[in-house]
Amino acid sequence: MNIALIAHDNKKELMVDLCIAYKTILQQHCLFATGTTASFISEGVGLSVYRFSPGPLGGAQQISARVSLNEIDLVIFLRDPVSPREYEPDINSLLRLCDMNNIPFATNIATAEMLIKGLERGDLLWREQK
Repeated sequence: MNIALIAHDNKKELMVDLCIAYKTILQQHCLFATGTTASFISEGVGLSVYRFSPGPLGGAQQISARVSLNEIDLVIFLRDPVSPREYEPDINSLLRLCDMNNIPFATNIATAEMLIKGLERGDLLWREQK
């Protein structure tokens, strides 16, 4: 499966912790991430990650384009709900595209863990049959 990983600045360490905890599951899939998040994951966890531009510089839009082409199967976006972002419209667009294409989208650690455990159990295999 193709998994997109995105994290706001104050959630990047949490994304690294998530990837460390579930490295054996994640390494079986193709990982995509926005610029700095990809660096954190590659350096902190040792996972191979395809790197898009940083989120504010179009990375979220690049992932959205892949979602619209049905090339992403799962999105984990650990976002900061407290701090407003100037690129909030890009985030909303990504969420809307995931809803339109029936792509699971996690915005917090609890949901992300449930989706990753679902991957491990094979609960999301229907996405591979698209």
